[in-house]
Amino acid sequence: MSIIVYQYPNCSTCQKALKFLDEAGVDFKPKDIVANPPSKVLLKKAHELSGLPLKKLFNTSGKSYRDGGFKDKLSTMSDDQALTALAADGKLIKRPLVLGDGFALMGFQPDQWRDVLDL
Repeated sequence: MSIIVYQYPNCSTCQKALKFLDEAGVDFKPKDIVANPPSKVLLKKAHELSGLPLKKLFNTSGKSYRDGGFKDKLSTMSDDQALTALAADGKLIKRPLVLGDGFALMGFQPDQWRDVLDL
């Protein structure tokens, strides 16, 4: 199983998630979501695989979200515009973002991760 974990090294939730994966013996490749944000194509794939509304890909508690006024403008943006905004600023993306073969996980929810990763 090939897993990429987009995370922010200074994020305590991301640190917990990486520790969780390490302790479970899951082989993964971490990527700094700010230094190397996922492309628009990858974000579109994550959105489709997750089955979640596009808004769930946004880090709604982050500074980029607040400063960008996304609370007000997200509802009027097209999916393409929203994905473009996410790809341009890794801090806008809900983290950690996990992409694997046939699945995507957003945010760290241990029970959900155990189910999806078959742990």
